[in-house]
Amino acid sequence: MATSFDLFDTLVSADRPDAPWAAVAEELAARDITVPADGETAYRESHRSCQPGREISLVVHTIDTLRSCGIQAPQDTVHEALLAAFDCPVEQQTGAPEALAAATDVGPVGLLSNCSLPGLVERTLERAAFDVSFDAVVTSVACGWRKPHDNAFRAVADALSVEPAELLHVGDDQRADGGGRSCGVSVVLTENVPLTAFPERLERHSY
Repeated sequence: MATSFDLFDTLVSADRPDAPWAAVAEELAARDITVPADGETAYRESHRSCQPGREISLVVHTIDTLRSCGIQAPQDTVHEALLAAFDCPVEQQTGAPEALAAATDVGPVGLLSNCSLPGLVERTLERAAFDVSFDAVVTSVACGWRKPHDNAFRAVADALSVEPAELLHVGDDQRADGGGRSCGVSVVLTENVPLTAFPERLERHSY
């Protein structure tokens, strides 16, 4: 059996910006990119259509936002600004190290995170400084699909070289993480089994 974990609000808590556009606008302006007066309205709008469950990179979305306001901006600079805006202090959730260690004793361990900003999950893991090394790190922006879509769970199962039925996923969100059940993934939600209780649960039960 393999185990995958959600990241944000499951393994770590993150100090996210209260006003996302304001944080983005500040970092764009610091890099000499003109911030449109109606930027927040445009930022909240969708600028391209996509299949339900598909992920669109926040870098692409922000470039589209600026372009819709008549502003051209280099992709690398926008990416840098977004990382600066959202790369916030994080803390390990209580019980996370022990839960990861217990899962590692059973089989391969992966991470499956809904995150639209390339590089943010990797930076968050560096900040969190877990002792355990993940056998696979799958993000929605990299695989192209957001949980609860089956393809997101299939992506982490493939990365761990198991079938979905051989995967146990641990997360905090009933809709997103619980969605794994539709493709045969076993799911543990932290509202029912806190991370502090997960090692014992894993030892006592087969999934």
